[in-house]
Amino acid sequence: MRLDDRDIRILTVLSQNGRITKSALAEAVGLSATPCWERLKKLEKAGLIARYRAEIDLKKLGPHVTVFVAAELTDHTAASMQAFERAMQAYDEVVACWALGGGFDYLMQIVTRDIDAYQRLIDAMLEARIGLARYFTYIVTKPVKSPGALPLDLLLKG
Repeated sequence: MRLDDRDIRILTVLSQNGRITKSALAEAVGLSATPCWERLKKLEKAGLIARYRAEIDLKKLGPHVTVFVAAELTDHTAASMQAFERAMQAYDEVVACWALGGGFDYLMQIVTRDIDAYQRLIDAMLEARIGLARYFTYIVTKPVKSPGALPLDLLLKG
C-alpha cells in the first residue's frame, strides 16, 4: 500500500492517541470527517493498524517489577527455535519477546509482582525444558523513556 502524507499523519496521530475521536482526528490531519474515516478504514483493512489498546500505569496498580532477559537456547535448529517461540505464548508474564541476531538468541520483557515471582517463572521455564540454556537478567530500576509513537516520518521519508 502506498502511503501519502495524510496517511502518515493519521498513523502518527493514532500512535500518540488511539482514543482520539474521528472528528478530532480529521481536524488534526486537515481532512473532513468522511475522507478521514475512509482513509482510516483503508489503513485498518491493509493491516497497518494492528490494534488499539490502553497504556496502563503499573505504578498505580501496585507492586511490580519489569525484567529484561537475554536468553540463549540449547541449540539453534529451526525446530528448537519454533518450540521456544511457541512456549513464550503460554507465559502471560512475558509481555514481549524478540528474536535477536548477534550474541543472544532472544530478548524477553517480563513483568511480575516481585523478584521471587520472576525467579519462579524462570524456574518453571527451565523445568519445562523449552530449550533455555542460559539467561541473563536485567532488572529495570526506573523507566527513562517508554515506548511511544513510532518515528514514521523518519522511516518513510528516508
